[in-house]
Amino acid sequence: MAALQLSFLLLLFLVTPKPTVSTNSEGAALYALRTALKDPANVLQSWDPTLVNPCTWFHVTCDGKNRVIRLDLGNSNVTGSLSPEIGKLQHLKYLELYGNNLDGRIPEELGNLKNLVSMDLYANRFEGNIPKTFGKLKSLKFLRLNNNRLTGSIPRELASLSNLKVFDVSNNDLCGTIPTEGPFSEFPMQSFNNNKRLNGPELHGLVPYDFGC
Repeated sequence: MAALQLSFLLLLFLVTPKPTVSTNSEGAALYALRTALKDPANVLQSWDPTLVNPCTWFHVTCDGKNRVIRLDLGNSNVTGSLSPEIGKLQHLKYLELYGNNLDGRIPEELGNLKNLVSMDLYANRFEGNIPKTFGKLKSLKFLRLNNNRLTGSIPRELASLSNLKVFDVSNNDLCGTIPTEGPFSEFPMQSFNNNKRLNGPELHGLVPYDFGC
């Protein structure tokens, strides 16, 4: 009798539907971001981790192969910090997180987003250094980090970003000198305004000196 009951319980276990858990790595990365954020306006309520992929979630755009290429949470009233898992969105082209209350450091894992064209993190409360790993973002054209609480110097690695057309770090607390190589020869001085410890452009042929850093 006991053996019959055991067999019945085993059969019941096998045929009972199990909760579906997403195996999509991009969905998992985005859900990790959601769990790190506070969302008083419920703009992330459609982010359901049990779906096969996140392409039906609001504020997420995918290409024809169901790969996440855009994340747009600008002016969404979310708070909290960015999870490093966001660096796993390998096909991401547009990262729009401006106008929120995000704080903490900018994850260096964002430097893994090799297809990124535009990164807008302005008007938040990010602090700490600009990651040197941003120097790996060879497709990047727009980088706006203004109106945060960033400190440290402007990474010289950014001078290798030949496609960079717009760069804005105004209204932070950066220090040192402004690079002059690569795309930095084209950026207007307004891009660097209101950084009290940031000095003028580097003199050609001299080693950069980070005043006050």
